[in-house]
Amino acid sequence: MSMQRSDFSFDLPKELIAQYPLESRTSSRLLYMHSKDQFQDHRFIDFPNLLAPTDLLVFNNTRVIPARLFAYKETGGQVEILVERILDNNRVLAQLRASKSPKPLTELVINNDIKITVLQRLDHFFELQFNDPRSIYDILQAVGHIPLPPYIKRADTQKDNLRYQTVYAEQLGAVAAPTAGLHFDKAILEQIKAIGIEMAFITLHVGAGTFSPIRVDDIRQHTMHAEHLQVSAQVCEQIKATRARGGRIIAVGTTCVRALEAASSEGSIKPYEGETRLFITPGYKFVSVDALLTNFHLPESSLLILVSAFAGKSRILAAYQHAIAQKYRFFSYGDAMFVDRAYKD
Repeated sequence: MSMQRSDFSFDLPKELIAQYPLESRTSSRLLYMHSKDQFQDHRFIDFPNLLAPTDLLVFNNTRVIPARLFAYKETGGQVEILVERILDNNRVLAQLRASKSPKPLTELVINNDIKITVLQRLDHFFELQFNDPRSIYDILQAVGHIPLPPYIKRADTQKDNLRYQTVYAEQLGAVAAPTAGLHFDKAILEQIKAIGIEMAFITLHVGAGTFSPIRVDDIRQHTMHAEHLQVSAQVCEQIKATRARGGRIIAVGTTCVRALEAASSEGSIKPYEGETRLFITPGYKFVSVDALLTNFHLPESSLLILVSAFAGKSRILAAYQHAIAQKYRFFSYGDAMFVDRAYKD
Protein backbone atom coordinates (compact mmCIF):
# COMPACT_ATOMS: atom_id res chain seq x y z
CA MET A 1 0.00 0.00 0.00
CA SER A 2 1.36 3.40 -0.98
CA MET A 3 2.22 5.66 1.93
CA GLN A 4 3.15 8.82 0.04
CA ARG A 5 1.92 12.19 1.27
CA SER A 6 0.80 13.07 -2.25
CA ASP A 7 -1.68 10.15 -2.19
CA PHE A 8 -3.80 12.20 0.22
CA SER A 9 -3.95 15.36 -1.86
CA PHE A 10 -6.96 17.01 -3.46
CA ASP A 11 -7.75 20.39 -4.98
CA LEU A 12 -10.06 22.57 -2.92
CA PRO A 13 -11.51 25.88 -4.14
CA LYS A 14 -10.61 28.59 -1.63
CA GLU A 15 -14.19 29.80 -1.44
CA LEU A 16 -15.19 26.49 0.23
CA ILE A 17 -12.96 27.15 3.26
CA ALA A 18 -15.38 28.37 5.93
CA GLN A 19 -14.23 31.66 7.45
CA TYR A 20 -17.13 32.12 9.87
CA PRO A 21 -19.49 29.79 11.73
CA LEU A 22 -23.09 29.56 10.59
CA GLU A 23 -25.68 31.39 12.65
CA SER A 24 -26.93 28.12 14.15
CA ARG A 25 -24.64 25.21 15.08
CA THR A 26 -27.05 22.56 13.80
CA SER A 27 -27.69 24.23 10.44
CA SER A 28 -24.48 22.74 9.05
CA ARG A 29 -24.74 20.16 6.30
CA LEU A 30 -23.96 16.49 6.94
CA LEU A 31 -22.62 14.02 4.37
CA TYR A 32 -23.44 10.45 5.38
CA MET A 33 -21.34 7.69 3.84
CA HIS A 34 -22.58 4.32 5.03
CA SER A 35 -21.15 0.86 4.56
CA LYS A 36 -22.63 0.46 1.05
CA ASP A 37 -20.49 3.39 -0.15
CA GLN A 38 -23.51 5.50 -0.97
CA PHE A 39 -23.50 9.24 -0.28
CA GLN A 40 -26.49 10.84 1.38
CA ASP A 41 -26.76 14.61 1.76
CA HIS A 42 -28.37 15.70 5.03
CA ARG A 43 -28.56 18.65 7.40
CA PHE A 44 -26.85 18.14 10.74
CA ILE A 45 -30.24 18.39 12.44
CA ASP A 46 -30.88 14.94 10.88
CA PHE A 47 -27.98 13.34 12.74
CA PRO A 48 -30.09 11.75 15.54
CA ASN A 49 -32.09 9.92 12.86
CA LEU A 50 -28.93 8.13 11.75
CA LEU A 51 -28.35 6.66 15.22
CA ALA A 52 -29.69 3.57 16.96
CA PRO A 53 -30.65 3.31 20.66
CA THR A 54 -27.84 0.78 21.17
CA ASP A 55 -25.16 3.25 20.03
CA LEU A 56 -22.65 5.04 22.24
CA LEU A 57 -21.49 8.54 21.31
CA VAL A 58 -18.04 9.48 22.60
CA PHE A 59 -17.26 13.21 22.92
CA ASN A 60 -14.06 15.12 23.74
CA ASN A 61 -14.81 17.58 26.55
CA THR A 62 -11.58 19.57 26.27
CA ARG A 63 -11.96 23.35 26.46
CA VAL A 64 -10.02 25.75 24.24
CA ILE A 65 -7.94 28.32 26.08
CA PRO A 66 -7.28 31.83 24.65
CA ALA A 67 -3.79 30.70 23.75
CA ARG A 68 -2.68 33.39 21.26
CA LEU A 69 -0.76 36.31 22.74
CA PHE A 70 0.84 39.35 21.14
CA ALA A 71 4.07 40.53 22.76
CA TYR A 72 7.12 42.56 21.85
CA LYS A 73 10.83 42.38 22.61
CA GLU A 74 12.66 45.09 24.54
CA THR A 75 14.10 46.09 21.15
CA GLY A 76 10.56 46.69 19.87
CA GLY A 77 10.26 43.63 17.63
CA GLN A 78 6.83 42.00 17.64
CA VAL A 79 6.37 38.40 18.74
CA GLU A 80 3.27 36.26 18.38
CA ILE A 81 2.97 33.55 21.03
CA LEU A 82 0.85 30.45 20.60
CA VAL A 83 0.73 28.48 23.83
CA GLU A 84 0.96 24.75 23.13
CA ARG A 85 0.81 23.49 26.71
CA ILE A 86 0.75 24.88 30.22
CA LEU A 87 3.57 23.19 32.14
CA ASP A 88 2.93 24.60 35.61
CA ASN A 89 1.77 27.79 37.32
CA ASN A 90 4.21 30.05 35.46
CA ARG A 91 5.74 28.08 32.58
CA VAL A 92 4.38 27.17 29.16
CA LEU A 93 5.53 25.45 25.99
CA ALA A 94 4.77 27.67 23.02
CA GLN A 95 5.36 28.38 19.37
CA LEU A 96 6.78 31.81 18.60
CA ARG A 97 6.46 33.82 15.43
CA ALA A 98 8.91 36.69 15.04
CA SER A 99 11.14 38.22 12.38
CA LYS A 100 14.04 36.69 14.31
CA SER A 101 13.68 33.91 16.87
CA PRO A 102 14.44 35.20 20.39
CA LYS A 103 17.43 33.74 22.19
CA PRO A 104 17.32 32.24 25.71
CA LEU A 105 16.88 34.86 28.47
CA THR A 106 15.24 37.29 26.05
CA GLU A 107 12.45 39.20 27.80
CA LEU A 108 9.07 39.65 26.12
CA VAL A 109 6.40 42.10 27.25
CA ILE A 110 2.61 42.12 26.87
CA ASN A 111 0.53 45.27 27.50
CA ASN A 112 3.55 47.00 29.07
CA ASP A 113 3.15 45.06 32.32
CA ILE A 114 3.24 41.29 31.74
CA LYS A 115 6.83 40.12 31.40
CA ILE A 116 7.88 36.76 29.97
CA THR A 117 11.34 35.20 29.87
CA VAL A 118 12.39 32.85 27.08
CA LEU A 119 14.05 29.96 28.93
CA GLN A 120 15.07 27.61 26.11
CA ARG A 121 14.22 26.29 22.69
CA LEU A 122 12.93 22.72 22.46
CA ASP A 123 12.74 21.63 18.82
CA HIS A 124 9.81 23.57 17.29
CA PHE A 125 8.75 25.03 20.63
CA PHE A 126 10.03 27.47 23.26
CA GLU A 127 9.79 27.16 27.03
CA LEU A 128 8.57 30.47 28.45
CA GLN A 129 8.32 31.71 32.03
CA PHE A 130 5.65 34.24 33.01
CA ASN A 131 7.00 36.64 35.64
CA ASP A 132 3.61 37.59 37.05
CA PRO A 133 1.85 36.73 40.34
CA ARG A 134 -1.33 35.73 38.51
CA SER A 135 -1.87 32.21 37.23
CA ILE A 136 -1.28 31.62 33.54
CA TYR A 137 -4.95 30.80 33.06
CA ASP A 138 -5.88 34.19 34.53
CA ILE A 139 -3.39 35.95 32.26
CA LEU A 140 -4.70 34.16 29.18
CA GLN A 141 -8.27 35.04 30.09
CA ALA A 142 -7.25 38.68 30.50
CA VAL A 143 -5.13 39.24 27.37
CA GLY A 144 -5.28 36.09 25.25
CA HIS A 145 -7.06 35.55 21.95
CA ILE A 146 -8.87 32.47 20.65
CA PRO A 147 -6.28 30.69 18.44
CA LEU A 148 -8.19 30.40 15.19
CA PRO A 149 -6.61 28.00 12.65
CA PRO A 150 -4.19 29.49 10.09
CA TYR A 151 -6.60 28.94 7.18
CA ILE A 152 -9.12 31.31 8.76
CA LYS A 153 -7.85 34.57 7.30
CA ARG A 154 -9.20 37.07 9.81
CA ALA A 155 -8.72 38.23 13.37
CA ASP A 156 -10.71 36.52 16.11
CA THR A 157 -13.88 38.22 17.34
CA GLN A 158 -15.98 38.04 20.49
CA LYS A 159 -18.26 35.56 18.72
CA ASP A 160 -15.37 33.12 18.32
CA ASN A 161 -15.04 32.92 22.12
CA LEU A 162 -18.38 31.14 22.07
CA ARG A 163 -18.48 29.37 18.71
CA TYR A 164 -14.92 27.97 18.61
CA GLN A 165 -15.89 25.97 21.69
CA THR A 166 -18.20 22.98 22.09
CA VAL A 167 -21.28 23.43 24.29
CA TYR A 168 -20.03 20.58 26.52
CA ALA A 169 -16.43 21.84 26.89
CA GLU A 170 -15.19 21.49 30.49
CA GLN A 171 -11.52 20.62 30.84
CA LEU A 172 -9.21 23.58 30.09
CA GLY A 173 -6.16 22.82 28.01
CA ALA A 174 -6.74 22.71 24.23
CA VAL A 175 -5.38 25.24 21.77
CA ALA A 176 -7.59 23.96 18.94
CA ALA A 177 -11.20 22.90 19.10
CA PRO A 178 -12.40 19.32 18.56
CA THR A 179 -14.36 20.67 15.62
CA ALA A 180 -16.76 17.78 14.99
CA GLY A 181 -18.37 18.71 18.29
CA LEU A 182 -19.05 22.30 17.20
CA HIS A 183 -22.22 21.16 15.37
CA PHE A 184 -24.00 20.13 18.57
CA ASP A 185 -26.19 22.50 20.55
CA LYS A 186 -27.93 21.70 23.83
CA ALA A 187 -31.25 20.98 22.12
CA ILE A 188 -29.85 18.28 19.84
CA LEU A 189 -27.99 16.70 22.76
CA GLU A 190 -31.28 16.52 24.67
CA GLN A 191 -32.93 14.99 21.61
CA ILE A 192 -30.22 12.32 21.45
CA LYS A 193 -30.66 11.55 25.15
CA ALA A 194 -34.42 11.26 24.66
CA ILE A 195 -33.87 8.55 22.04
CA GLY A 196 -32.00 6.61 24.72
CA ILE A 197 -28.56 6.91 23.17
CA GLU A 198 -25.76 6.81 25.72
CA MET A 199 -22.95 9.38 25.82
CA ALA A 200 -19.40 9.17 27.12
CA PHE A 201 -16.72 11.85 27.54
CA ILE A 202 -12.97 11.57 27.15
CA THR A 203 -10.44 14.41 27.32
CA LEU A 204 -7.73 15.03 24.74
CA HIS A 205 -6.15 18.46 24.79
CA VAL A 206 -5.68 19.30 21.12
CA GLY A 207 -2.32 20.93 20.47
CA ALA A 208 -1.24 23.36 17.78
CA GLY A 209 0.59 20.44 16.18
CA THR A 210 -2.74 19.38 14.70
CA PHE A 211 -2.17 22.12 12.08
CA SER A 212 1.48 21.25 11.43
CA PRO A 213 1.97 20.05 7.84
CA ILE A 214 3.52 16.70 7.08
CA ARG A 215 6.89 17.60 5.58
CA VAL A 216 8.15 14.12 4.60
CA ASP A 217 7.16 12.37 1.37
CA ASP A 218 6.83 8.95 3.04
CA ILE A 219 4.22 9.50 5.76
CA ARG A 220 5.63 6.60 7.79
CA GLN A 221 8.54 8.91 8.66
CA HIS A 222 6.26 11.58 10.14
CA THR A 223 6.33 12.13 13.93
CA MET A 224 3.22 13.44 15.65
CA HIS A 225 3.35 16.06 18.40
CA ALA A 226 2.46 14.66 21.80
CA GLU A 227 -0.99 15.41 23.20
CA HIS A 228 -2.32 14.73 26.69
CA LEU A 229 -5.41 12.59 27.09
CA GLN A 230 -7.55 10.86 29.69
CA VAL A 231 -9.88 7.90 29.20
CA SER A 232 -11.62 6.99 32.44
CA ALA A 233 -12.63 3.59 33.78
CA GLN A 234 -16.26 4.64 33.37
CA VAL A 235 -15.78 5.23 29.63
CA CYS A 236 -14.13 1.81 29.30
CA GLU A 237 -17.10 0.17 31.00
CA GLN A 238 -19.52 2.06 28.73
CA ILE A 239 -17.67 0.81 25.67
CA LYS A 240 -17.64 -2.78 26.90
CA ALA A 241 -21.39 -2.59 27.64
CA THR A 242 -22.03 -1.20 24.15
CA ARG A 243 -20.08 -4.06 22.61
CA ALA A 244 -22.10 -6.55 24.69
CA ARG A 245 -25.42 -5.20 23.41
CA GLY A 246 -24.26 -5.10 19.80
CA GLY A 247 -24.14 -1.31 19.53
CA ARG A 248 -21.71 0.95 17.73
CA ILE A 249 -19.03 3.08 19.37
CA ILE A 250 -19.27 6.39 17.50
CA ALA A 251 -16.38 8.81 17.92
CA VAL A 252 -17.30 12.48 17.66
CA GLY A 253 -14.12 13.71 16.00
CA THR A 254 -10.67 12.40 15.20
CA THR A 255 -9.44 13.37 18.67
CA CYS A 256 -11.83 10.81 20.17
CA VAL A 257 -10.55 8.19 17.74
CA ARG A 258 -6.95 8.84 18.80
CA ALA A 259 -7.83 8.83 22.49
CA LEU A 260 -9.82 5.59 22.38
CA GLU A 261 -7.29 3.82 20.19
CA ALA A 262 -4.37 5.01 22.33
CA ALA A 263 -6.18 3.51 25.33
CA SER A 264 -6.64 0.27 23.35
CA SER A 265 -2.99 -0.31 22.45
CA GLU A 266 -2.95 -3.72 24.16
CA GLY A 267 -5.89 -5.05 22.17
CA SER A 268 -8.75 -3.95 24.43
CA ILE A 269 -9.64 -0.62 25.97
CA LYS A 270 -8.28 0.21 29.42
CA PRO A 271 -8.24 3.39 31.53
CA TYR A 272 -5.43 5.64 30.38
CA GLU A 273 -3.99 9.01 31.31
CA GLY A 274 -0.86 10.36 29.69
CA GLU A 275 0.53 11.46 26.36
CA THR A 276 0.10 9.97 22.93
CA ARG A 277 1.91 10.39 19.63
CA LEU A 278 -0.30 7.84 17.90
CA PHE A 279 -0.30 8.41 14.14
CA ILE A 280 -3.05 6.36 12.53
CA THR A 281 -2.31 5.47 8.90
CA PRO A 282 -3.90 3.06 6.40
CA GLY A 283 -3.49 -0.52 7.55
CA TYR A 284 -4.10 0.35 11.21
CA LYS A 285 -6.36 -2.18 12.99
CA PHE A 286 -9.04 -0.29 14.89
CA VAL A 287 -10.09 -1.72 18.24
CA SER A 288 -12.57 0.66 19.85
CA VAL A 289 -14.29 2.76 17.17
CA ASP A 290 -17.02 1.67 14.71
CA ALA A 291 -18.22 4.95 13.21
CA LEU A 292 -16.93 8.51 13.04
CA LEU A 293 -18.46 11.96 12.90
CA THR A 294 -15.86 14.39 11.58
CA ASN A 295 -15.35 17.61 9.65
CA PHE A 296 -13.60 17.85 6.28
CA HIS A 297 -9.83 18.07 6.65
CA LEU A 298 -6.85 19.68 4.90
CA PRO A 299 -5.12 17.92 2.00
CA GLU A 300 -2.09 15.83 3.01
CA SER A 301 -2.87 16.30 6.71
CA SER A 302 -2.57 13.74 9.51
CA LEU A 303 -6.32 14.10 10.10
CA LEU A 304 -7.21 13.24 6.51
CA ILE A 305 -4.84 10.27 6.72
CA LEU A 306 -6.55 9.08 9.91
CA VAL A 307 -9.99 9.31 8.31
CA SER A 308 -8.67 7.49 5.23
CA ALA A 309 -7.32 4.72 7.46
CA PHE A 310 -10.70 4.48 9.14
CA ALA A 311 -13.02 4.53 6.13
CA GLY A 312 -10.73 3.68 3.20
CA LYS A 313 -8.67 6.15 1.19
CA SER A 314 -10.59 5.72 -2.07
CA ARG A 315 -13.94 6.02 -0.26
CA ILE A 316 -12.88 9.21 1.54
CA LEU A 317 -11.37 10.90 -1.50
CA ALA A 318 -14.55 10.07 -3.46
CA ALA A 319 -16.62 11.56 -0.62
CA TYR A 320 -14.48 14.70 -0.68
CA GLN A 321 -15.01 15.08 -4.42
CA HIS A 322 -18.75 14.74 -3.87
CA ALA A 323 -18.58 17.36 -1.10
CA ILE A 324 -16.65 19.77 -3.35
CA ALA A 325 -19.11 19.29 -6.20
CA GLN A 326 -22.01 19.93 -3.80
CA LYS A 327 -20.21 22.97 -2.32
CA TYR A 328 -19.93 21.76 1.24
CA ARG A 329 -18.06 24.08 3.60
CA PHE A 330 -14.63 22.79 4.67
CA PHE A 331 -12.44 22.73 7.81
CA SER A 332 -13.08 23.93 11.36
CA TYR A 333 -16.17 26.08 10.82
CA GLY A 334 -17.36 23.91 7.95
CA ASP A 335 -19.78 21.04 7.48
CA ALA A 336 -19.62 17.48 8.81
CA MET A 337 -19.33 13.92 7.54
CA PHE A 338 -20.57 10.72 9.19
CA VAL A 339 -18.82 7.52 8.10
CA ASP A 340 -18.95 3.86 9.01
CA ARG A 341 -15.68 1.99 9.26
CA ALA A 342 -14.37 0.27 6.14
CA TYR A 343 -13.17 -3.27 6.53
CA LYS A 344 -11.35 -3.15 3.20
CA ASP A 345 -10.52 -0.34 0.80
